[in-house]
Amino acid sequence: MSNFRWNYRCLLLLLSLLDILIFLVVYPAKSKAELPKSDASTVQIEVNKAPEAVINQTVETSIAPLSDKKATNNVTGQVTPVSQLLEVAPPTSKKAPNNAAGQATSVSQLSDVKPTDWAFQALQSLVERYGVITGYADGTFKGNRPLTRYEFAAGLNAALNRINELIGTSTTDLVKREDLDTLKKLQEEYSPELAQLRGRVDTLEARTAKLETTQFSTTTKLIGRAQIVLASVLAGNNVITKRPAAHNPTLQGLTSLRLNTSFNGKDSLGITLSGGSIESLGQAPPTPLNPTGGLLGTYEGRSADNASITFPRNQIILGGVRYRFLPLPNTQVNIYALSDGASEIGLSGPINPYFESSSATGANGISRFSRRSLVYNYGDSGAGIAILQGLGKQVQLGLAYSAPNGNNPTANNGFFKGRYLALAQLIYYSSNRNFRFAATYVNTYSPPNTIGFSGTNFGPAVGSNLINSTVPGAGTVGNLYGLQTFYQISPKLAIDAWVSYAAHRYLGHGDGDGMDWAVGLAFPDLFKEGALGGILVGMEPKMISLSKGVDLGAGAGQADKDTSLHVEAFYQYKISDNIEITPGLIWITAPNSDSGNPDSLFAWVRTLFRF
Repeated sequence: MSNFRWNYRCLLLLLSLLDILIFLVVYPAKSKAELPKSDASTVQIEVNKAPEAVINQTVETSIAPLSDKKATNNVTGQVTPVSQLLEVAPPTSKKAPNNAAGQATSVSQLSDVKPTDWAFQALQSLVERYGVITGYADGTFKGNRPLTRYEFAAGLNAALNRINELIGTSTTDLVKREDLDTLKKLQEEYSPELAQLRGRVDTLEARTAKLETTQFSTTTKLIGRAQIVLASVLAGNNVITKRPAAHNPTLQGLTSLRLNTSFNGKDSLGITLSGGSIESLGQAPPTPLNPTGGLLGTYEGRSADNASITFPRNQIILGGVRYRFLPLPNTQVNIYALSDGASEIGLSGPINPYFESSSATGANGISRFSRRSLVYNYGDSGAGIAILQGLGKQVQLGLAYSAPNGNNPTANNGFFKGRYLALAQLIYYSSNRNFRFAATYVNTYSPPNTIGFSGTNFGPAVGSNLINSTVPGAGTVGNLYGLQTFYQISPKLAIDAWVSYAAHRYLGHGDGDGMDWAVGLAFPDLFKEGALGGILVGMEPKMISLSKGVDLGAGAGQADKDTSLHVEAFYQYKISDNIEITPGLIWITAPNSDSGNPDSLFAWVRTLFRF
């Protein structure tokens, strides 16, 4: 018997059994021998070996078939639970109450069944007349799909229970012995399958009960990420001391734990704990406590994986607290006590997905510069609120306000009187999401002598030393403008690019202008499915002009004199769903925007574990 017709032939068999029974109960043949009542009782007991509860549990519980009888989902390749393969109406009612499970009560509700189908009348009787088989929860019957013995056993058991119900309510006890013998043989043949189903349900219930007693939380999901990094400077000088930087390889680690909790299914409370020892090879500019500013004396080439600058190494810190909810279907609100406003609203991630990943998975690019333009980097971490408003299906408006020192009640700090960043962004998506374009504006202010988590009181925390410097004792205002685009040329090739402009005003002294740009190519599934290759070329933020009355450390009116290029390449190799290894190189020409400094070259190998 071909698989093509097996499903419908089984339906005809069930229908025949029911029709025979109706005929026998309602129109008994008086000329036949009368079956003793004791035998009828025996049959009823046999049928009741597969109680209604088994069928109900089969429908309501996810039970995977045995490994040699799997039915797979065409999209995910996962085993489809028995409960999703067959919908069986309770034997005591022809219709499920209130249609709670989406069961069909009329054959017309099965979208893939037509009156021209050769088994249409059989299916119509089973659905509408007897209420035994009711199709799938998605409103289809899938009559051409092969039927497993488990599915047929469940359907047969429902039909037998229906027969048993009719016998129990009948006013006559005249039944053909040979017909009842046939029913008993059918039940005996499929009793192993029904017994296995009962056993699987019992096992599943026991495992579910154990999980409920030992689970971490009913509302909270833990997402873990651990990184091990092997890194080294291969070439380059410290731009402050002009001496060669140490070329000592290091092996370091970083771990973060993110707890996501939902209280109503449409909100999310996120808490992030992190700590590690990874030293960025492009660290901080010089400070009174660190005159040489790290190995290279500049933020250029700063990695995306380094531990916090302002906290001791290997100390667990609270890296983020935020609550996200949807007051309206197209409105997302983020309230965060400690986070990055641009990251929380998702302003940069959706634009540059291959170089900057989500907060749960971490950055794909090696450097901070490769993730996003300078307009997103002035905010630092702090308290604030961010709103993402959908304007139709292809346009989104993002608004954010962050106060990096919002938790500090002292003078020139706090949520409203201290350092702040106000951001607005308009994003356009093509209908297939292959093309994205964003226009961003940021207004930011930093009072005199305030320091944030990045180690500076103003600036993007990437790029040259001058772009990250301020006039001592003076407040600083910035107006930042950015354009960024992304285009998925093909499934295995994407391009992204941005250009940003920064207008700084050093209050009481003068103005300065900064700029950065970049072009990146991403190669998804390069050499292996799930792998990712990336190449990026750009100019990290630099001071392109400065008022004569402003001295940022290089002399009055002295801006960056040369152009420094950032060249980055990485290959993210997927070992498994939870393990990736990413070797990469960062090459900086004319470090600190000074051609007198020899080029810098970093090597970075990141192994990422997700759990």
